[in-house]
Amino acid sequence: MASTIQALPTEVVYLITAGEVIDSFASVVRELVENSLDAGATRIVVSLWPQQWRIHVADNGCAMNIDDLQQAATAHSTSKIRSSADLWKINSLGFRGEALHSLTTLADLEILSRPPGENLGWRVIYGDSGKVIQVEATAIAPGTVVIVSNLFGNCSSRRQGLPSAAQQIKAVQWTIQQIALCHPHVTWQVCQNDRQWFTICPAATAGKLLPQIIPQVRPGDLEEVRVELPYPPNSELSIQNSCTDEINRVSSPNSALSLVVGLPDRCHRHRPDWVRVAINGRMVKSPELEQTILSAFYKTLPRDRYPICFLHLAISPDQINWNRNPTKTEIYLNELSYWQEQITQGINQALRISSANFKEAVHTTRVGKLLKAAEAKGGYNFNPQNSNESNDTQHSLKAIAQVSNTYIVAEHSGGMWLVEQHIAHERVLYEQLCNNWQLVPMEPSVILYQLSPAQVSQLQRIGLDIEPFGEQLWAVRTLPKLLQQREDCAEAILELSWGGDLQTAQVAVACRSAIRNGTPLNLEEMQTLLNEWQRTRNPRTCPHGRPIYLSLEESALARFFRRNWVIGKSHGI
Repeated sequence: MASTIQALPTEVVYLITAGEVIDSFASVVRELVENSLDAGATRIVVSLWPQQWRIHVADNGCAMNIDDLQQAATAHSTSKIRSSADLWKINSLGFRGEALHSLTTLADLEILSRPPGENLGWRVIYGDSGKVIQVEATAIAPGTVVIVSNLFGNCSSRRQGLPSAAQQIKAVQWTIQQIALCHPHVTWQVCQNDRQWFTICPAATAGKLLPQIIPQVRPGDLEEVRVELPYPPNSELSIQNSCTDEINRVSSPNSALSLVVGLPDRCHRHRPDWVRVAINGRMVKSPELEQTILSAFYKTLPRDRYPICFLHLAISPDQINWNRNPTKTEIYLNELSYWQEQITQGINQALRISSANFKEAVHTTRVGKLLKAAEAKGGYNFNPQNSNESNDTQHSLKAIAQVSNTYIVAEHSGGMWLVEQHIAHERVLYEQLCNNWQLVPMEPSVILYQLSPAQVSQLQRIGLDIEPFGEQLWAVRTLPKLLQQREDCAEAILELSWGGDLQTAQVAVACRSAIRNGTPLNLEEMQTLLNEWQRTRNPRTCPHGRPIYLSLEESALARFFRRNWVIGKSHGI
């Protein structure tokens, strides 16, 4: 019987491999701008003509000479790796040498390039399989222009299978925004059908660039953290360093963790669509790290709301295997648990309130609204032009009064805070319960009437000792320690019986046990609560996601009361 297995024709192989790399407008843009970034570009211009299936990408990078141009579109040709060992030292965005060659099998390709310092550039047109079919000198500014025309022209079925033009253009915008976030120093100009579509201006950090991408987010809504990290303790390089010089291993980290966190009392989302992870300049899909981020925000946001968080890991290439997926967005990460631990610690650091990270700008919007509401009854207008000034405040708060037996007025060197006592105490108790969920015997037992089997099962699930005590009666013999002295402990246990996991039960107990609004407190009690609250891991919101405090900064109050006026002039003299 003749063999049915045969080698595929070369042109079929090229189409298959090209399809893994180039499958849409967005993938073309991604591959070309990554090449621009690898060339050191600080300005990239992307022009699109969707109806003509044409894309231009121009940059001011290091460009290519004529010899490199003639090799650029050959299969698996690249300047970025030389051997298999280099696959474990990858520091560039591209390295496989597939993109340009793939484009020659799916589109018409030409490249214009002029290295800095040379008087002349070159224009090269490529044919099928990357063969050079035309070379000519050309006038061009230093840098490179890649022109892709008639995309998928030889594969009409692929054009028909693509999403609508509007969806493809939206995917291009998303792709550029993600790459820009990883490279905030780059200027981006994007045009569509010969008209400017959008621009992204360079910024010092990803956090300063993010408001250009999410217009609803203001700079004061975000907190940035950067942490230098040593090698993972079990990595090969860490072991080598520990054998030679333990001090250098600890004091000379080779990795860094950068976080941009939306403060939970300021901004959050309906969907987890802005939990993003990047590694070494490339946005990646990492369900494990994304879940770590979501877990770190647990019980800091309102129900069914999700955080804004951008994580960028800069780590040694030997910790990553990029060869999991042709798009290089799915990776294998060595020492995963180590990175998860560092991410959790970084987010906890970002959510704390301290003199190092607390700025007046955080509350500019909220304070501005309060002052505008107050001045509406006055005879002059508040001018917020300079309300983005920021000064570090001292972390120490001094209780000075209580308003409506609900709000604690606290003074610090930069102004004053209003702290709602119930939810501040709720945050304190919740974290104590998470650290030490303690059930204690109850004598006499708490007797409950007419519990359903589901309620009994729920109480047993969270650890309570409950057993029948007669017809339609149940005796609860253990309960959370915080509820032990409460007169309404029976009502609290009934509340716990209605469902939810242990964390939900802990929130319910904390809420039930916290100081009630309307309860008068003396200065010592208020100060104790403030001290305990400031030491919590997530002091910005209660476990339900409500903001706990409002800051009224001294500089904002001074502007409102016009303390910088000259006395005589303020009276019209």
